[in-house]
Amino acid sequence: MTVTDNSNHSEIQNIEPKAVWQNFANICAIPHPSKKEQKLVKFMQEFGNSLNLETTVDVVGNVIIKKPATAGMENHKGVVLQAHIDMVPQKEADLNHDFDQDPIEAYVDGDWVKAKGTTLGADNGIGVATMMAILQATDLTHGPLEALFTVDEETGMTGAYGLKPNLLKGEILLNLDTEDDDILTIGCAGGIHTDIQLNYTEEALPTNSIALELKVNGLKSGHSGADIHLGHANAIKLINRVLWQANKEYEIRIIKLESGNLHNVIPGTATAIITIAANQQTAFTKFIAVTTDTIKQELAVIEPNLAITINPTDTPNSVMNLTTQNQLLNAIFACHNGVLTMSAEIPGLVETSSNLAHIKIANGAVTILSSQRSPVDSQIEIASHMIGCIFELIGAKVSMHDRYPGWKPNIESSIVQLAKKTYTEKFGQEPTIEAIHAGLECGLIGAIYPNIEMVSIGATIRGAHTTKEKVSISSVAKSWDYLTSILKQI
Repeated sequence: MTVTDNSNHSEIQNIEPKAVWQNFANICAIPHPSKKEQKLVKFMQEFGNSLNLETTVDVVGNVIIKKPATAGMENHKGVVLQAHIDMVPQKEADLNHDFDQDPIEAYVDGDWVKAKGTTLGADNGIGVATMMAILQATDLTHGPLEALFTVDEETGMTGAYGLKPNLLKGEILLNLDTEDDDILTIGCAGGIHTDIQLNYTEEALPTNSIALELKVNGLKSGHSGADIHLGHANAIKLINRVLWQANKEYEIRIIKLESGNLHNVIPGTATAIITIAANQQTAFTKFIAVTTDTIKQELAVIEPNLAITINPTDTPNSVMNLTTQNQLLNAIFACHNGVLTMSAEIPGLVETSSNLAHIKIANGAVTILSSQRSPVDSQIEIASHMIGCIFELIGAKVSMHDRYPGWKPNIESSIVQLAKKTYTEKFGQEPTIEAIHAGLECGLIGAIYPNIEMVSIGATIRGAHTTKEKVSISSVAKSWDYLTSILKQI
């Protein structure tokens, strides 16, 4: 097995349980953003082979490592342990970090492990590291195990989509992608991606114009499923609000606009390049200040670090034609972002939502990506078409893709009941049992293996998909104890 350079992670490798944290340090040392996990796939394959365990890589890159039952457990139900090996690549704007080449610089801060200026990859690297430690262990009791390490969960669930029906033999699946150590997840939302494409003509720069760069930053961002109910501001909607109002009052023209890069992240920053009539610059600057103050007052509790800035920039040669500009600003203004409906069956659970995830305007082309989520298949379709219809009205081309199914809760399943009983006995209180609005691979795996029983557990992670991501050290130890106890009883 290839040895990784963990010189930056010595303090992490000494945390208990050491096997888990040593594996996590190895994962941090290997670049593995979504769709670029080849190095980690190779490492996992070498890892399985080094343990003399049956190891395969399927056609889409998933790694499956099988471990025989311990003595006396051969006739027990087979268990599939599952986690995804890719991570969301987000970094601070001023940080020089290449996710294709550079390791994640993890460090300890009290009870938390964090990363320096980037996402940590604890989602789902801690689950992966835990599974590796179970495969390595010689002192655990368990039935037949299959460790399924899936690829590309974050941007399309490609690994789960590509699973073949006869690949896995286990009757129970333990997904390790839940982010609270006292929660059993037993259901999740499905979803779809809605893409908008629009071409436009450019016009000559209006005479006596100056160029300005408008920026929105400082937003909390967050996961578009798990955090959508928190009301975090969306940078695309905010910058469009400013431009939409300015378009009514001033002679502005759009040159470029860009925000967001992943369907499952609420955009936290946005940048626009515009022109303004030179004789309106003073009034426009005052307008930005007043508008910023209004928005900051509105969002004082939710987004205390919001900042909107404007600065001079290089003057361009051309701008978006005015007709398209008016139509596009109106369409984005009307486009819903956030919660659409709440569940009537499960109090407090978001049923259907939409996230305006990405926009890029430049050189005669507009691309917009949004994603819709719901455990109700018909509502996924309705939400997607609702967004699409807005942009079709201005002549955009709309397409839907990467549809994935939800996971219907079954609280009476044997594994849910065992997980509940084990938690209560070990920790003196019952766990919370819930369905979530985020997507989990369990939905896809359950569609391919309809008879498999599933539950999702995991260590406590905060700030997933953001540069504030962190994982609780004590929670990892608790989750290890919990998981190994469940395995003894299946």
